[in-house]
Amino acid sequence: MPPRFTDLVKTLPESVPFVGPETHERQRGKPFIARIGANESVFGPSPKAVKAMCAAAEDVWKYCDAESYELKHALAAHHDVAAENIVIGEGIDGLLGLVVRMLVEQADTVITSAGAYPTFNYHVTGFGGELIKVPYAGDYEDPDALLDAARAHDAKLVYIANPDNPMGTAHNADVIARMIAESPENTVLCLDEAYAEFADPDIAPPLDTNVPNVIRFRTFSKAYGMAGARIGYAIASPELARAFDKVRNHFGVNKIAQEGARAALEDQAYLADVQANVIAARARIKAIAADNGLSVVPSQTNFVAVDCGRDGDFAKRVLSHLVEQGVFVRMPGVPPLDRCIRVSAGTDADLDAFAAELPKALYAAADPG
Repeated sequence: MPPRFTDLVKTLPESVPFVGPETHERQRGKPFIARIGANESVFGPSPKAVKAMCAAAEDVWKYCDAESYELKHALAAHHDVAAENIVIGEGIDGLLGLVVRMLVEQADTVITSAGAYPTFNYHVTGFGGELIKVPYAGDYEDPDALLDAARAHDAKLVYIANPDNPMGTAHNADVIARMIAESPENTVLCLDEAYAEFADPDIAPPLDTNVPNVIRFRTFSKAYGMAGARIGYAIASPELARAFDKVRNHFGVNKIAQEGARAALEDQAYLADVQANVIAARARIKAIAADNGLSVVPSQTNFVAVDCGRDGDFAKRVLSHLVEQGVFVRMPGVPPLDRCIRVSAGTDADLDAFAAELPKALYAAADPG
C-alpha cells in the first residue's frame, strides 16, 4: 500500500523553488568557473566568524542552545530592540515557512507580487493557502497594489521584499513606512529585508516593535557570507515573536551557526569591506553590460539585473549559453521581468569570465538556429 498522503500533498507538484548550482554541475559533469547566480557572497564570512565556527565544532557533540540566547541578545543590542522581539531561525526561508504555518490555513488568501521570491509561494502552497499575485510597477514591487489586494481579499499575509529579489530595486523608507501604517489590522505584513545591508541607509524605515502586524526578516546568508550555515532572524512584536515557539524546531539552528553569526555580527569592519566590494562589483557588471550594448536595472543588492533588450525567450537563451560555458547566473521567471538575467556580485575572476562569455551568449541567442 502507498503512504496515505494528505489530500493537499496529493495535489502538489514534486518541485523545489530553485535548481541549485550543484545540480547544474552534476548535469554538466564539471564545476562552474563563475558561481554568480545564487546571490551568495563570494567574499565569504568574516575570518572571526570562521574562527568561532571552528571552535564551536569541537563542542558539536552538544545540542545547540534551543533559545539562541546569546545571539538573540546580541541582535537585540545591534538593532536597539528587546530580545523578546527577536526570532532566530534556519534562514529567512525557514522563518517564512513558520509564519505561514502559524497564520495560513487551507483556502486562506495571501498576497504577493508576480515574479517575487518563489520560496514564499512554495510555503503558502504547501500549507494550502491561496496566492493572489499582483504585477510589478515597472521594475518595482507595487506597495499600493499589494495593499489594495489585501483589502479586497481579506488576506492573512502580504509579502514584499525591500530591496527586491529578483530585480534589485528598492523603495525608500517613507514608502515602506506608509505601507506599514496602511496595512489592514488583520493582515500581517511580511517585510523581507535580506539585502538591507547592501542598500542605501534611507531604504529601511526605523524599527517599531509596537506594531503588532508587521514582521521584518533579516539574514546572515547575504552580506555576512554565511548562506551555507542557514541562519536568519525576524524582528516583530513580542506577541508575534512568542508565537514562533509554538511551531518552530527548537533545535533547528545549530550550535556552529549560532556562534558564527554572533562573531560575524561583531565584525562590522569586515562587513564594510564586503559592502565596498559589492559596490565595485555592481559597477563592473554595469560596465560589462554597457560594453555589450545592454542596460542594467539600478540595484540596491549584491546582484544586478541585466536587461537583455528583448523578451524572456531571448534572455533564457543567453542564460543557457552562459551556464553551458560555466558561468552560473539566474533570471526572473515572469514577464516582463524575464527580459533580464540576474548576475551576482563576483570576484574579479568571476566577472572576467562573465565579460568573456556574455558577448558569445548574446550572439548565440540572436541566432538560435
